[in-house]
Amino acid sequence: MKTLENKIALVTGSSRGLGKEMAIRLAQQGADILVTYNSNKAQADETVNEIESLGQKAVAFQLNVGDASTFDSFFSEIKNILQQQWSASKFDILVNNAGIIAHEMIAETSEATFDSLMNIQLKGPFFMTQKALELLSDGGRIINVSTGLARFSIPGYGAYAAMKSGMETLTRYLAKELGTRQITVNAVAPGAINTDMNKTALENNPELEKMLSSVTALGRVGVAKDIGGVVAFLASEDARWINGQRIEASGGMFL
Repeated sequence: MKTLENKIALVTGSSRGLGKEMAIRLAQQGADILVTYNSNKAQADETVNEIESLGQKAVAFQLNVGDASTFDSFFSEIKNILQQQWSASKFDILVNNAGIIAHEMIAETSEATFDSLMNIQLKGPFFMTQKALELLSDGGRIINVSTGLARFSIPGYGAYAAMKSGMETLTRYLAKELGTRQITVNAVAPGAINTDMNKTALENNPELEKMLSSVTALGRVGVAKDIGGVVAFLASEDARWINGQRIEASGGMFL
């Protein structure tokens, strides 16, 4: 039995990597998907085609989560598509996934890097969620994406991890403030994952993957499929009593 039948999910950054896997897993459970991409429409169209092959509806939208000034027009588009494609005025699940990563020691981090991370990893999801609330169904789900680096420390990721720690705090506040609407809010914190974001670093440094595997209880670096199912579960009715929580999906890194 599909656990998300007749649900509509908005997954940011879902044209590739973790976001695509999340969108696919949600679709496998019966949800229709609002896909967003930053620049690569072809990849977004591929994701839409895969979702449609599963028998679900999907529509792709261009969105730069680092530019909050575009959110009003973005949600105006969403509102129109909901009416046109689903004869609906609301969607049910928001997954704040879109993001970038930067590897710079704190002593060397530039303001430009810091501001980019802030806009995309914290300010963007904050105001995306704020703007989405009008269109999010009561009893819906918000799932934020954090990182294992908010718990353990690997030099070079201080600014990135600081933003994700902010997202974890925001998750708890949203859960508190939206409880009266029966909307649950949780954060998924992946460990090291071999996706587009980390692929180059892992391929260029075989010792890095070996080291990351050695500090993970399950003995390997994660893949996108390790995370998509967690998101699909948190979006389901089975997870209705999980709220305001940080769920680390890292295979047991640095235990």
